Amino acid sequence: MYDVLIIGAGPAGISAGLYAKRAGANVLILYYGDSELEKAERIENYYGFADGISGKKLYDAGIQQAINIGIEVKKEEVLDLNKEENIFCVETENDRYCSKTVIIATGNKKLKPNIPGINEFEGRGVSYCAICDGFFFRNKNVVVIGEGNYACREAEELKNIVNSVTILTNGQAAKFELKDSENNQIKIDEKKIKEFTGNTKIEQIKFEDESTMQVDGVFIAIGEASGVDFAKKIGIALNGDSIIADKNMQTNIEGLYSAGNVSGGLYQICKATYEGAIAGMSAAKYVKE
Repeated sequence: MYDVLIIGAGPAGISAGLYAKRAGANVLILYYGDSELEKAERIENYYGFADGISGKKLYDAGIQQAINIGIEVKKEEVLDLNKEENIFCVETENDRYCSKTVIIATGNKKLKPNIPGINEFEGRGVSYCAICDGFFFRNKNVVVIGEGNYACREAEELKNIVNSVTILTNGQAAKFELKDSENNQIKIDEKKIKEFTGNTKIEQIKFEDESTMQVDGVFIAIGEASGVDFAKKIGIALNGDSIIADKNMQTNIEGLYSAGNVSGGLYQICKATYEGAIAGMSAAKYVKE
């Protein structure tokens, strides 16, 4: 059992970990995939680096800094977040971790495929959350678009609700393996998607090879789950694609905090580190009280 579990190892997540650890909390940081910070070739507007610094060097230094003060840092993809009574539990591909508090610091990288018709049918058959909207497609035929473990997890959520579920990788190679018990319930198709069509709602998917598939619903789950994906599943209040938090960076769910780009506002390192510090101290104080 951890005091503070942080999802994300960018400036917000690492700062949260540093402040929570120094406040006496037992901290775990989970991260996975590429950070937006790593992609920055040169950063010249952050305090203390007279000659600038590469995003990757700053990112790696942050993780090492957390490890150096005794924070447990693990590179594991988070697939699910839920609350059981007063304890939060996070599931990864291979493990399960529980904590008294959670800080979401994943950044705000919602991935949407560039498929004609996707915007037109959002809310009319196109969804981004299996737990939120799966009920509306019970006994119907749906697809999940994605190539990774997150898409597989969404399909698992749907398989016992819908009539049939197929994972469409949209021309990508599948990066997951279905469990034996799922082989007869979840199908995989790697064809490239051309467009979505329908009248008042989505009805058909057309592929580049001119074949078609009749569908009642489409769930988007590209790459890894984002902070907003977790928010929708657990009931965190949102403002568009940003998590709403108070002055202590706590969301509407007690013990659950957010920091950095996932909270919207200025997408800058200085803002992320500030919010991370506030979230880390707030979470540690919450545990003590």
